[in-house]
Amino acid sequence: MTWVTWKTATATAAVTLAALGLPAAPPSASGATTVPSSAARVATDHGESFLVGRGIADVTGEVAEAGMMGYADLGQVSSGLHMRQRARAFVIADPESGERVVHVLADAGMIFQSVRDAVLAKLEQRFGDTYSERNVMLTATHTHAAPGGFSHHTLYNVTTLGYHGKTFRALVDGIVSSIVRADADLAPAELSLSTSELTNANVNRSKTAFDRNPEADKAHFPGGVDTRSTTLQVTRGGELDGVINWFPVHATSMSTDNTLVSPDNKGYAEYVWERLAGGVDYVEDSDDPGVVASFAQTNSGDMSPNLNLRPSDGPTTDQFENTRIIGTRTYDAARRGLDDDRALTGGVDSRIVYVDLANTAVRPEFTPDGKPHTTCPAALGAAFAAGSTEDGGGGLPIFKEGKDGGNPAVAAISEALYTASPALRACQGSKEILLPVGALDMVQQKLPVQLVRVGDLYLVGMPAEVTVVSGLRLRQAVAEAVGTDIDHVLVQGYANAYAHYLTTPEEYDAKEYEGASTLFGRYELPAFMQTAADLGAAMRDGVDVPLGEKERDRSAEQLPSLQGAVVADAPPLGKSYGDVLTAPAATYRPADQVSVTFAGAHPDNDLHHEGSYLTVERRVSTGSTTEPRWERIADDGDWSTKFHWQRYGVAASKVTITWDVPEDVAPGSYRIRYFGDARSLLGSVRSISGTSPTFAVVGR
Repeated sequence: MTWVTWKTATATAAVTLAALGLPAAPPSASGATTVPSSAARVATDHGESFLVGRGIADVTGEVAEAGMMGYADLGQVSSGLHMRQRARAFVIADPESGERVVHVLADAGMIFQSVRDAVLAKLEQRFGDTYSERNVMLTATHTHAAPGGFSHHTLYNVTTLGYHGKTFRALVDGIVSSIVRADADLAPAELSLSTSELTNANVNRSKTAFDRNPEADKAHFPGGVDTRSTTLQVTRGGELDGVINWFPVHATSMSTDNTLVSPDNKGYAEYVWERLAGGVDYVEDSDDPGVVASFAQTNSGDMSPNLNLRPSDGPTTDQFENTRIIGTRTYDAARRGLDDDRALTGGVDSRIVYVDLANTAVRPEFTPDGKPHTTCPAALGAAFAAGSTEDGGGGLPIFKEGKDGGNPAVAAISEALYTASPALRACQGSKEILLPVGALDMVQQKLPVQLVRVGDLYLVGMPAEVTVVSGLRLRQAVAEAVGTDIDHVLVQGYANAYAHYLTTPEEYDAKEYEGASTLFGRYELPAFMQTAADLGAAMRDGVDVPLGEKERDRSAEQLPSLQGAVVADAPPLGKSYGDVLTAPAATYRPADQVSVTFAGAHPDNDLHHEGSYLTVERRVSTGSTTEPRWERIADDGDWSTKFHWQRYGVAASKVTITWDVPEDVAPGSYRIRYFGDARSLLGSVRSISGTSPTFAVVGR
C-alpha cells in the first residue's frame, strides 16, 4: 500500500468511526492519523460490508434459596449451580449509514420490561443515544432452571415470594457488560445466513390445537413441527468468530424436579460451540472470546424437547442427558448448514412501538372473519392452572387442559364477568376466565413489538411465546409489508418484555394451556400481525414510528423478598470454613464421579461473576522439588461439575462439589477447590476457601 492510499484509507476509517459514534484516533507525533484497533480498518479491505462486535458476560443469579422462573412451581427453589448463566451480545453496524442494531440473548427465563428499562438507562449513561429503544433487542433462551424474582409485575414474582434485587442486578449488569464488550469489539465483518433441517429435537406439545388450523397453514409444518434451523454467521478476517442460531424448542429439558441453576439445552449448545469446540475459557477470556455462539428462540410456543410428551422423557428419561442430547443436536444442525450460506448485504435498520394490547382495534384485513375486532384486558383462562402436562410445571390437578379447567367455581366466576361485560365475552370468546390479571394490574399490557433488519433478514421481536402457526402468520404479514420472501423473515420470541403465549384464533378455541395463556383474547394474534405489518411498511418507506405509550415505572414499588435472605453464616460445630467434611476416594477412572463436601457458607453472599465457586485442578510437573503447580481444567461453568448447597442447622452450610471425570481426561493427580464468602452477624463478608485431598485419575 502506498502512503497516499494508506492516508486515504485511514481518513475513510475515521469518517466511518465518526458516523458510528466511535472516537477517532489521536494524531501521532508525525502528524499522521494512527489506527488504534481493528474497528478502524476500512470496511472494504476484505469485502466486508458490516462492522460487528461480540461480547459475553456472566448473568448468574442467586443459586440458593431463590424460586426458579418458568414452571411456576413453589417447590422449585434453587439449591446450587450446574452451569453459569451468560448473556451474549452482537452489535451490528452499517459503516455507510452509521445505523447499528444490538441483539442480546440471555440465559434466562424471560426478559421483563423492568430489565429492559434498566439496561437502556445504563446504556444511555455510557453511550448517550447510540443505543436506544429502537435498536436494542433483548431476548431470552427461556430456560426454566434459572432464578426468578426480577420482574416488576407481581404475577411473575409469586414463586419467589417477591422481588429479588440481587438476581435483577445480576441480569441487568451482565447484559450491559455484554453490550459494552461487543461495542469495544467492533471490527469489519462479513455476514451470511444458512439454514438446515433438524427433525429429532422438538415435538408439538399442543397438537390438538395445531390441528384446528387451516390446511394451508399446517402444510408448512408436517407433523406439526417447525424443523428449520437458521444461523447468522459472522466472519472477520476470514475466520468464523460468531453465530446466532434460531431454532424453536422450549428450554425445558431440565424438569421442575431440578433445582440446580442451568441454561438448559440452549445453553449446552452454546457451551459446545464456545468451550468444547472453540476452547473459550469463560474466566480468562471474558473480554476477548475466540467465538461467541448464541442459540436463540423463535416461534417455540408449542415446541417441546420432551419427545415422548412427558416431562423429562425423550430422548431418555434422564433430564441431564436429555439436556445434553437436545443441545448437541441443536449445535450439530447449526454446524451442518455453515457451508451452504448466502451473503447478507444492505445495511441495518430497526423500528419499535409500544401497543396497548388491552384495547387495540384490529382492522378487518387481519382478522379471520374479515370484520373489525378489539382486544381486551389481560385474563388467564382456567386451563392455565393445569400447566403444560408435556413439559411439567406448577399445574393443579383440579384443572384440565381442553376442558375449560373443569372447575364449577371458576365457571361461575367467569360467567359473572362475562355477564357484567359483553365486550369482554366478545373478545375473550370461549375462554373460561380464571384470573383477570389485567384488571388486577399483575401483568404488563402495553407491550413492545420490534422489527430489526440485518441485510435482507428481518427479525420480528415478539414479547411472547409464539406457536409455529402464529409465527408463520406474523412472518407472512411482515414479508408482504416489506416486499420480501417469507424465508427472509424470522420471529424472535421472548423479546423485550413478556406476555405469555400467542396462539392463532383457531388454536385459542381449543382451550389448551397455550390458548388459556393467550392473555388478550381471541384476536391477540391479529393485533400483533397488524402492528408488525405496520412496522414493516414504515421500514420499507423509511418512515419513523412514534414509540407509543409505555407503562409506568414500578421500580420504586418493589418489596424485597425474604426468601433466601442471609442473616449470618457459621461453620458446622467444631469445624472451620473450608474444612473437608467428606473426602474424595484415592483413585478414579474416566466416567466416575468425584464428590467432595466442604464446610461452606451461603453462596448468595457473592455471586462470583466472571469467576467460579469451584475449580478442578490437575498437578503439573515442573521438573523440580519446589511447590507443585496446579492447572485449572474445569470450573462451575463446565458441564462436568455440579455445585450443591445445603443449609445445615440454622446458619451453617454444606457445599458438595461433584466432578464427572471426562473420558478424555489425562491421567494424573487432581484436587477440587471451593471458594465462598461468609457473612458475620454485623454484616461484613469475607472470602473463604477449601481444598480437597489429592486424588488420582488413572486410565481404563
